[in-house]
Amino acid sequence: MKRTLTDKFWYWVKIFVVAGTLAFLIRAFILVPVQVSGTSMEETLTEKDYILMERMTPVKRFDIIVFGLPNGETYVKRVIGLPGEHVAYQDDQLYIDGVQVDEPFLPASKKNEGQLLTTDLDAADITGTETIPDEHYFVLGDNRRLSKDSRSFGAVPADKIFGKARMVYFPLQHFGIIN
Repeated sequence: MKRTLTDKFWYWVKIFVVAGTLAFLIRAFILVPVQVSGTSMEETLTEKDYILMERMTPVKRFDIIVFGLPNGETYVKRVIGLPGEHVAYQDDQLYIDGVQVDEPFLPASKKNEGQLLTTDLDAADITGTETIPDEHYFVLGDNRRLSKDSRSFGAVPADKIFGKARMVYFPLQHFGIIN
């Protein structure tokens, strides 16, 4: 059976409507573009990187999350402490519940500069509780010396987290999956 020009037209209209709807749903609910501002996540992410954020998987330690604070600002930081954990740094070393934990994402070059990358801290002094409160996360920037993070504004409530950063898609020289 031969298709008429009208049949072909409506066939392509349907294809574009379905494709457009799928693109909208993916963009709105699954992979959301976000622009990074500031230098607090360098060398992992740089200012003006465009990342894709997803909202579907649970937050784990060392995930990079996008969240908002009551002042209206949006931040991109790395999760260090989970609800119910005691977080501390001593001599540039992370301790979770008293157990030493490595941070492989931090560049060795920064640790070898002879200065502390992360100053000594006890999250209990910041949060006012011995452990990170339920439904809250302790976050830090990878560029610890220049980061406004949980050391400044406390633990991040779970309901303020927009999603997890998954990949850099622009500029192309930074293209890749985020670890």
